[in-house]
Amino acid sequence: MNRWSRFNIASIIIGFAFLYLPIVLLVVFSFNASKLVTVWAGFSTQWYAQLFRNQALMDAAWVTVRVGLLSATVATVLGTLAALAMTRYQRFHGRVLFSGMIYAPLVMPEVITGLSMLLLFVAIGFDRGFWTLTIAHITFTMCFVAVVIQSRLASFDRSIEEAALDLGATPTATFFQVTLPVIAPAVFSGWVLAFTLSLDDLVISSFTSGPGATTLPMKIYSQVRLGVTPEINAACTILIGIVATGVLIASVVSRRQQIQRERDERAAFAGG
Repeated sequence: MNRWSRFNIASIIIGFAFLYLPIVLLVVFSFNASKLVTVWAGFSTQWYAQLFRNQALMDAAWVTVRVGLLSATVATVLGTLAALAMTRYQRFHGRVLFSGMIYAPLVMPEVITGLSMLLLFVAIGFDRGFWTLTIAHITFTMCFVAVVIQSRLASFDRSIEEAALDLGATPTATFFQVTLPVIAPAVFSGWVLAFTLSLDDLVISSFTSGPGATTLPMKIYSQVRLGVTPEINAACTILIGIVATGVLIASVVSRRQQIQRERDERAAFAGG
């Protein structure tokens, strides 16, 4: 049976066009010389220069980067610990509740998450701003990190850790010198995923942000309601480039780590 029939090829082309053609058009028109975003008037980079002179957008971008870096780092640490707990300790009191709380943000609508975080901050009298925004992003990105790292730990060879412990290494030294290097690609992939989700979030940020903590997606959304400008196209193109670069780096690092691990395994078998 021919898998590459005309119908299959046409379906693939239509599917990819539906997904990526709007993004391609956005990138193309970000280099448009005209102020009208739908009329091509020649190639120009003036809107990128004007974007970097827009102080409001630059301030929102700086807030977004700071929140993304901090929330992704903390979420990676907490997600790694949660993945270790769920993988290494199969039975403990409250495990079902613990795993349910970890996975809840995966299936819960962002509106519910954002509203619940807002009610929490109001109830405890915590003024909304940079830190409430960061805490909210840590909460909803940590579950994604835990899932990524848990999938790697599920296939982890525990005999490597046992050998290190038999040779006199402490549990802490074993984790940092044996376990962490092996799961490093998954940890890095989880961090990139958490950073990307934080960079892209709009709904939860709208509920938990405050004065001086406006993120770039919120700023773009507020301006788009008044009409799309070439500056918005330029800002979105830069965001697409950052996300695409992060995904590409994560893929390359993960692939290299996998190749190196396979080489080490073959060398170990050959030496044995």
